[in-house]
Amino acid sequence: ALRATAVVEVGTGTGVSGLWLLRGMAPDGVLTTIDTEAEHQRAARQAFAEEGVRPTRVRTITGRALDVLPRLADGAYDLVLADCDPVELPEHVDAGLRLLRPGGVLAVAHALHHDRLPDPARRDEVTTTMREVTRAIRDDDRVVPAFLASGDGLLLASRR
Repeated sequence: ALRATAVVEVGTGTGVSGLWLLRGMAPDGVLTTIDTEAEHQRAARQAFAEEGVRPTRVRTITGRALDVLPRLADGAYDLVLADCDPVELPEHVDAGLRLLRPGGVLAVAHALHHDRLPDPARRDEVTTTMREVTRAIRDDDRVVPAFLASGDGLLLASRR
Protein backbone atom coordinates (compact mmCIF):
# COMPACT_ATOMS: atom_id res chain seq x y z
CA ALA A 1 0.00 0.00 0.00
CA LEU A 2 2.92 2.35 0.68
CA ARG A 3 4.80 1.49 -2.53
CA ALA A 4 7.80 1.63 -0.23
CA THR A 5 11.22 2.27 -1.71
CA ALA A 6 13.16 2.38 1.57
CA VAL A 7 12.46 -0.11 4.37
CA VAL A 8 14.33 -0.96 7.57
CA GLU A 9 13.90 -4.35 9.22
CA VAL A 10 15.21 -4.84 12.75
CA GLY A 11 15.67 -8.59 13.15
CA THR A 12 16.61 -10.34 9.91
CA GLY A 13 16.16 -13.90 11.09
CA THR A 14 16.37 -16.26 8.12
CA GLY A 15 14.93 -13.72 5.70
CA VAL A 16 11.29 -14.81 5.63
CA SER A 17 9.86 -11.45 6.63
CA GLY A 18 12.43 -9.73 4.41
CA LEU A 19 11.11 -11.65 1.42
CA TRP A 20 7.56 -10.55 2.19
CA LEU A 21 8.70 -6.96 2.61
CA LEU A 22 10.56 -7.05 -0.71
CA ARG A 23 7.50 -8.47 -2.48
CA GLY A 24 5.43 -5.54 -1.24
CA MET A 25 7.98 -2.88 -2.09
CA ALA A 26 8.43 -0.92 -5.29
CA PRO A 27 10.61 -2.86 -7.80
CA ASP A 28 13.50 -0.47 -7.20
CA GLY A 29 13.06 -0.45 -3.40
CA VAL A 30 15.91 -1.23 -1.02
CA LEU A 31 15.55 -3.24 2.20
CA THR A 32 18.02 -2.49 4.99
CA THR A 33 17.97 -5.42 7.39
CA ILE A 34 19.81 -5.51 10.71
CA ASP A 35 20.67 -8.51 12.89
CA THR A 36 23.30 -9.29 15.50
CA GLU A 37 23.89 -12.77 14.08
CA ALA A 38 26.07 -13.07 10.98
CA GLU A 39 24.65 -16.56 10.43
CA HIS A 40 21.14 -15.09 10.19
CA GLN A 41 22.39 -12.62 7.59
CA ARG A 42 23.99 -15.43 5.54
CA ALA A 43 20.78 -17.48 5.63
CA ALA A 44 18.74 -14.42 4.60
CA ARG A 45 21.09 -13.57 1.71
CA GLN A 46 20.77 -17.17 0.51
CA ALA A 47 16.96 -17.00 0.72
CA PHE A 48 16.97 -13.69 -1.18
CA ALA A 49 19.25 -15.15 -3.88
CA GLU A 50 17.10 -18.28 -4.23
CA GLU A 51 14.07 -16.01 -4.69
CA GLY A 52 15.87 -14.07 -7.42
CA VAL A 53 16.20 -10.82 -5.49
CA ARG A 54 18.93 -8.61 -6.95
CA PRO A 55 21.73 -8.04 -4.41
CA THR A 56 21.39 -4.27 -4.93
CA ARG A 57 17.90 -4.42 -3.37
CA VAL A 58 19.12 -5.60 0.03
CA ARG A 59 21.57 -4.04 2.45
CA THR A 60 22.39 -6.42 5.29
CA ILE A 61 24.03 -4.98 8.37
CA THR A 62 25.39 -7.24 11.09
CA GLY A 63 25.33 -5.49 14.44
CA ARG A 64 23.18 -4.33 17.31
CA ALA A 65 20.24 -2.29 16.09
CA LEU A 66 20.81 0.21 18.90
CA ASP A 67 24.26 0.89 17.38
CA VAL A 68 23.13 0.85 13.73
CA LEU A 69 19.83 2.78 13.79
CA PRO A 70 21.40 6.09 14.90
CA ARG A 71 23.60 6.01 11.77
CA LEU A 72 20.60 5.83 9.40
CA ALA A 73 19.14 9.01 7.89
CA ASP A 74 16.28 10.83 9.61
CA GLY A 75 12.97 10.86 7.73
CA ALA A 76 14.31 8.72 4.88
CA TYR A 77 12.29 5.52 5.26
CA ASP A 78 8.79 4.45 4.28
CA LEU A 79 8.52 1.51 6.67
CA VAL A 80 10.36 0.31 9.76
CA LEU A 81 9.64 -3.23 11.00
CA ALA A 82 10.68 -4.01 14.56
CA ASP A 83 10.84 -7.78 14.98
CA CYS A 84 13.43 -7.80 17.72
CA ASP A 85 14.29 -8.31 21.37
CA PRO A 86 11.24 -6.93 23.19
CA VAL A 87 13.36 -5.56 26.04
CA GLU A 88 15.09 -3.18 23.59
CA LEU A 89 11.84 -2.32 21.82
CA PRO A 90 11.30 1.13 23.40
CA GLU A 91 14.62 2.33 21.96
CA HIS A 92 13.89 0.70 18.58
CA VAL A 93 10.50 2.42 18.43
CA ASP A 94 12.04 5.82 19.19
CA ALA A 95 14.70 5.31 16.52
CA GLY A 96 12.16 3.94 14.05
CA LEU A 97 9.90 6.98 14.41
CA ARG A 98 12.89 9.24 13.77
CA LEU A 99 13.70 7.34 10.57
CA LEU A 100 10.18 7.57 9.10
CA ARG A 101 9.09 10.11 6.53
CA PRO A 102 5.64 11.67 7.01
CA GLY A 103 3.14 8.96 6.05
CA GLY A 104 5.69 6.24 6.79
CA VAL A 105 4.70 3.30 8.98
CA LEU A 106 6.29 1.72 12.03
CA ALA A 107 5.30 -1.95 12.44
CA VAL A 108 5.94 -3.86 15.67
CA ALA A 109 5.73 -7.63 15.23
CA HIS A 110 4.50 -10.00 17.97
CA ALA A 111 2.72 -7.15 19.74
CA LEU A 112 0.49 -9.54 21.72
CA HIS A 113 3.60 -11.33 23.00
CA HIS A 114 2.14 -14.85 22.79
CA ASP A 115 -1.23 -13.66 24.14
CA ARG A 116 0.40 -12.45 27.36
CA LEU A 117 -0.28 -8.75 26.76
CA PRO A 118 -4.01 -8.79 27.59
CA ASP A 119 -3.51 -10.95 30.71
CA PRO A 120 -3.22 -8.51 33.68
CA ALA A 121 -1.65 -11.26 35.81
CA ARG A 122 1.40 -11.29 33.51
CA ARG A 123 3.93 -8.86 34.96
CA ASP A 124 7.24 -10.18 33.65
CA GLU A 125 9.73 -7.72 32.15
CA VAL A 126 8.95 -8.47 28.50
CA THR A 127 5.18 -8.27 28.87
CA THR A 128 5.44 -5.06 30.90
CA THR A 129 7.74 -3.55 28.26
CA MET A 130 5.33 -4.52 25.46
CA ARG A 131 2.46 -2.87 27.34
CA GLU A 132 4.51 0.30 27.85
CA VAL A 133 5.41 0.43 24.15
CA THR A 134 1.77 -0.07 23.15
CA ARG A 135 0.64 2.75 25.46
CA ALA A 136 3.44 5.06 24.33
CA ILE A 137 2.52 4.60 20.67
CA ARG A 138 -1.18 5.01 21.44
CA ASP A 139 -0.47 8.32 23.21
CA ASP A 140 2.14 9.68 20.76
CA ASP A 141 0.81 12.72 18.87
CA ARG A 142 3.32 12.13 16.05
CA VAL A 143 1.52 8.98 14.87
CA VAL A 144 -1.84 7.45 14.06
CA PRO A 145 -1.79 4.01 15.71
CA ALA A 146 -3.57 0.78 14.82
CA PHE A 147 -3.45 -2.62 16.49
CA LEU A 148 -4.16 -5.84 14.58
CA ALA A 149 -4.96 -8.62 17.03
CA SER A 150 -4.61 -11.38 14.44
CA GLY A 151 -2.01 -14.07 15.13
CA ASP A 152 0.57 -12.78 17.59
CA GLY A 153 -0.48 -9.19 16.96
CA LEU A 154 0.85 -6.35 14.85
CA LEU A 155 1.13 -2.82 16.19
CA LEU A 156 1.20 -0.15 13.47
CA ALA A 157 1.89 3.56 13.71
CA SER A 158 1.65 5.89 10.73
CA ARG A 159 3.87 8.97 11.05
CA ARG A 160 1.95 12.26 10.75
